[in-house]
Parts: sequence; structure tokens; C-alpha cells
Amino acid sequence: MVLINLKRMKNNIIRKITIGKDYKNDSMHYAVNQEVYGGHKICDILEEEDKYCIYIRKEEVVIPWKDFNKNMAISVEYNLEY
Repeated sequence: MVLINLKRMKNNIIRKITIGKDYKNDSMHYAVNQEVYGGHKICDILEEEDKYCIYIRKEEVVIPWKDFNKNMAISVEYNLEY
């Protein structure tokens, strides 16, 4: 596993991402500052060319947590506080 020690990303414009066809019933929701994976918090959700990447932070250590292919059913909510 690769550990990445990063400062907060400058372009943190994605606030929440939802994966799945049925938004209310059968989807997984991931939001910035949501606590996940044993005390980690989602710190960044980044859009790349062919995927969305979720990064988590615990203290000063940031690691990649999940990637979602853009071919999946995805809903993105943007941060309106920029």
C-alpha cells in the first residue's frame, strides 16, 4: 500500500458522490468529511480522465481509498462554497 502525505487539494469542488442506479434505495453515498474505515475521514473526491478517486485522511496521512470507473451510474454533487 502506498502512503501519500498531501496537503488538502486545491480543487476540492466535489462535495459528494453517489454510486448506483437507484439514488434513494440501492446506492452508496460518499461525502467529504464523512467518517469511514476505522477513524479515517474522506478528505477529497477527485475527477480524473476515466475515473473518480476518493482519498481518506487520518491525522496527517492521506491515502487513496476507492476508485470508480466513469462507466458506472454516478451522481456528483459539487461544493458551492468556493
